[in-house]
Amino acid sequence: MTPEEFRTAAHEIVDWIADRRIHIEQLPVRPNLEPGDVIASFPASLPESPAAAADVFQDFKVLIAPATTEVQHPMHFGWFPSNASLASILGDFASSGLGSLGISWESSPALTEVEEVVVDWMRQLTGLSDQWKGVIQDTASTACLVAMLAARERATEHSQTTGGLVGFERRLCVYTTNEAHSSVRKAALLAGYGADDIRLVDVDPWTRDMLPHHLEKLIAADVVAGSIPAIVVASVGSTGATAFDPVDRIVEIAGPRKTWVHVDAAMAGAAMVLPEERHRFEGIEGADSISWNPHKWFGTILDCSLLYLRDPDHLVRVMSTNPSFLRSTAGGDATQYRDWGIPLGRRFRALKLLFQLRIDGIENIQRRLRRDLENARWLATQFNALPNWKVVAPVRLQTVCVRHWPVGPDGSRIDDPEQVDRHTREWVRRINISGEAFLSPAQLDGAWIARISVGVEATERHHLEHLIALIRRAAEDRGAAA
Repeated sequence: MTPEEFRTAAHEIVDWIADRRIHIEQLPVRPNLEPGDVIASFPASLPESPAAAADVFQDFKVLIAPATTEVQHPMHFGWFPSNASLASILGDFASSGLGSLGISWESSPALTEVEEVVVDWMRQLTGLSDQWKGVIQDTASTACLVAMLAARERATEHSQTTGGLVGFERRLCVYTTNEAHSSVRKAALLAGYGADDIRLVDVDPWTRDMLPHHLEKLIAADVVAGSIPAIVVASVGSTGATAFDPVDRIVEIAGPRKTWVHVDAAMAGAAMVLPEERHRFEGIEGADSISWNPHKWFGTILDCSLLYLRDPDHLVRVMSTNPSFLRSTAGGDATQYRDWGIPLGRRFRALKLLFQLRIDGIENIQRRLRRDLENARWLATQFNALPNWKVVAPVRLQTVCVRHWPVGPDGSRIDDPEQVDRHTREWVRRINISGEAFLSPAQLDGAWIARISVGVEATERHHLEHLIALIRRAAEDRGAAA
């Protein structure tokens, strides 16, 4: 493809993206497909002859785009907001167009230093002190793995330089809760911690926040047994019920043991750009690492996850690699981000965050986040006012967890847990397959509930009003309860 051919094709793609955002409400939120349908639409083997860009783009429009779940749709309320602001998309275009190679400072000075600038801007915007230094990872899952590795090496006094964990005789313990993201357990196992050494701390039955006294009890028991409390992962805005583990108390308990405290604020971290919401993150300055994803509610297109550390020198010691072909004439004056994570090469991710911050502006981003908080609180009041509906977790930010109890043919409420669970899964399924809206079911205290995650960039109050009507029609129909 020549530059001129690229210019023609790229203009067509940009026009298509803009038109799709304008008309996205006319599309179903979720495609009505079965597994394998997309595969069946492609030839079994790659055609030998090259295709014209226009033909490839036509296949994209016909075969691929209609087979995506529209997470930018204003009626998407599943999982978490995965906003891709158009300003950040421009930055992603620019990053791809440059094609920079981020393996060292010398391979792209701008890639390194723009990341340093933007990460520090975000530190200031979230109210973190200047003791923190940051890096952009791909996801919070990777950030958690990096924190696990750093904690492991601190707890074992850098056993990787001697016999590794095989030669280390004491067991290392990880502490978190059932509310923690699934990536926490995965990261612990990948980092070499044993499954039997992952401790689940009790939570408050209403808020689902970690109970500090139980954490203290578990750590004390492990110390007596000769184990090392290596890391506590605090969920700050958990995926299921937006639990906020008490970081201040966790830090107090972990400090005397030099136990690493990692704060996983993947979705909720965006709330730190709102001064009035920072009280929810009390004690965060005492943690060892913090991660959150601008590529969720904040609005930066995937993938863009921030990881901040109080002692980046320790992380560099754990992660450092310095083969001869990467040795830099810049010496120690330059940041080498390859030593801040797992991959050697990295994309120019900072550009999409830079473009969003400069073009959208922080005031507009804050205004949108406040709109979502207000809409979520309004939605909760609507459900709590309806018979046989209940909001089953605190509405801390933008996620509303609801349960509906169906009524039988005689009009009496059905309380049997198994029937209510079947009913919940069924009415959520009805909505999702309709294509009119999308929300994700989840289990809370062993019972199925519906999570309504408010926060898509295009979602306004009238979309929530429409959602309530859809939900009531799907859930309150007598046939659904049978």
